[in-house]
Amino acid sequence: MKHFKLEIDSDGIALITFDSPGRSMNVLSGEVIAEVQEFTKKIASDDAIKGAVITSGKQGSFCAGADLSELGGGMADLKNLSEDEAKQKLFDMAFALNATLRQLETCGKPVAAAINGIALGGGFEVTLACHYRVMADHPKVKLGLPESLVGVLPGGGGTQRLPRLVGVMNAAPIMLQGKQFDGATALQQGLVQAVVPMDQIVARAKALVKENPLQSKQPWDGDKFKIPGGAVYTPQGMQVFGAANPMLRKETWGNYPAQRYILSCVYEGIQVPIDAGLRIESRYFTKLLMRPESRNMIRSLFLSKQALEKGGRRPAGQEREEVKRIAVIGAGFMGAGITTVSAQAGIEVVLIDVSQEGADKGKKHATDFFEKGAQRGKLTAEKAQKLADLITPTTDYSMLKDVDLVIEAVFEDSELKHKITKMAEEHMPEGAIFGSNTSTIPITSLAKASLRPENFIGVHFFSPVEKMMLVELIVGEKTGDRAISLCIDYVAKIKKTPIVVADTRGFYANRCVMRYIEQGMAMLSEGYMPALIENGAKAAGMPVGPLSLQDEVAIDLGYKVLQQTKRDLGPDYNPGPTEAIITGMYEAGRFGRKNGKGFYVYTDAGKHLWDNLGQFALNGVLPLGEQPSLQLIKDRILYAQAIEAARTMAEGIVEDPREADVGSILGWGFAPYTGGVLSFIDTVGVANFVTRADELAARYGDPFKVPDLLREMAQKGESFYGRFGKDKAAA
Repeated sequence: MKHFKLEIDSDGIALITFDSPGRSMNVLSGEVIAEVQEFTKKIASDDAIKGAVITSGKQGSFCAGADLSELGGGMADLKNLSEDEAKQKLFDMAFALNATLRQLETCGKPVAAAINGIALGGGFEVTLACHYRVMADHPKVKLGLPESLVGVLPGGGGTQRLPRLVGVMNAAPIMLQGKQFDGATALQQGLVQAVVPMDQIVARAKALVKENPLQSKQPWDGDKFKIPGGAVYTPQGMQVFGAANPMLRKETWGNYPAQRYILSCVYEGIQVPIDAGLRIESRYFTKLLMRPESRNMIRSLFLSKQALEKGGRRPAGQEREEVKRIAVIGAGFMGAGITTVSAQAGIEVVLIDVSQEGADKGKKHATDFFEKGAQRGKLTAEKAQKLADLITPTTDYSMLKDVDLVIEAVFEDSELKHKITKMAEEHMPEGAIFGSNTSTIPITSLAKASLRPENFIGVHFFSPVEKMMLVELIVGEKTGDRAISLCIDYVAKIKKTPIVVADTRGFYANRCVMRYIEQGMAMLSEGYMPALIENGAKAAGMPVGPLSLQDEVAIDLGYKVLQQTKRDLGPDYNPGPTEAIITGMYEAGRFGRKNGKGFYVYTDAGKHLWDNLGQFALNGVLPLGEQPSLQLIKDRILYAQAIEAARTMAEGIVEDPREADVGSILGWGFAPYTGGVLSFIDTVGVANFVTRADELAARYGDPFKVPDLLREMAQKGESFYGRFGKDKAAA
């Protein structure tokens, strides 16, 4: 076998080691599933084998789940099939794993899983098909079913075995929220039989196989089996399902069919024998993959994201480089965050600020972050200290003499940034790259202060840096290919996703997200009720409403950016509804969450919309009966952002639809169920999208005027992925 090694010990126990060649993590591919069938037959038929233990040959990875790349390719192959043929092919693909794991758990001999690394998705489902599970006591060893986070459902029996093992109430969060569990929690939940030190997991698993208290049979195959916590039509079961639907609606606004189908799998499946339940699961899995939400989410949140993280946008002729030492200039909130994630990745950081006190404060931000990680068991105290020791806070620019990369993270002021650039270049090595963490100021204008503009690039992080996974790399007029390539390597090393965009005011993400915030304020000025605006945005799939988002990014920052934009554009500046509202809030001292006063009022008990927002409605707040429909608000929210994204493609700011989509989801939370801004347009259909945009433009003006590119694509029947896609999975 290519992916598994089988060794039989003197007690007749087969140790089966999962170790796919050439991969850092084991995944469930078609080849792997075929080999599981092969060793299952051997376990069942070989009298010399009394039982089996399955473990991994890879440090830290038992099995990371299904091979979504293979699944993505398989879905691309369905384009030329009829709907019925496509459904049958998808069902066969889905049921192959279910049938295989069912054979494993009914092979007639005890099987245990010795879990020595992450077992997620299909990997966890493999362990659930084993009679016993022994988990290593190690912070990197996790169990979970994260499929719903990328638009699919557990398709290897997870929706059937997990509720039968721990009950519906305990199983639901694992499946619906993608929660992951360490050993202690897994043992407490009843997901595993034992948690032991790493070097004892195989021995403990073999001991369970020898003891075999379950008599080689899963609990749910017993005649007297009952669902823990109660079946569907019991008082307990009805209570669970009665609460689940409204709770799910509240959390997802009905936008995520994966979660809804998971509930259906559980509800229908646990009322019948498990063999029937597994077929129910495969049918819902098939139904889900026929939906655009799932296909788009798989493409953007897995395939495209992974490709970009592996250097999918590296310029031709450039080789990968190792970034070992960087400098961060500016120890404020952003600079401290950049320092934190860099040190966390093992990179030495020189943290420079105007005063030693400021630099020390920036380092404390990082050390506090590492200490919290140690308190939560994510790393040891010794490791936390080693990460902190990588950071050198200073005011001394001469310490830049041996860095690979400098990231400037000072205030959004062109003159200040020019000054910092000159000071840094006096000491930087000739080949070092200078990156400016600016959110709006064009990189070409900032690079004018540089003696080496080919080494000058925008490196735009999003706040808070520790949580936000996107980094925009902005290419100025003279930025060289090596600067782009090295920054791609740096971003990958800190475990974030890079997108490469051309230079323009606001770049890509901020250009689009400003359309979102502007629509929120435009609707406020038109008399829409603030609560309706905020809830309409959430119903559209946005993580927070536009007014709440402005509070988070800070109203005073918005005011400063507005003033900088007015200075830069001069007579070309065109004021919109945002200016009057932002100015009014700023002058009232309402700066957002940072000072507890913004569009919302923040208290220890929570937050609520400020009662005086009606002052910004030009003609007063509309009466209740004249408030707009929810669909109109959703359209305004989504279309304004998508049209701006299409403009960036038309202008060549973004070249690859994968970057536009991934950037929109990771950068500002554009409705993930759509697969991103351009997938949203493609799914609606470009012609249909243009028709609706024209209707909105007739009523609400310039934000909804589509670029000529969209009209041309509509006339030709094109899609963004059809016209600009670069690989089969994206086509």
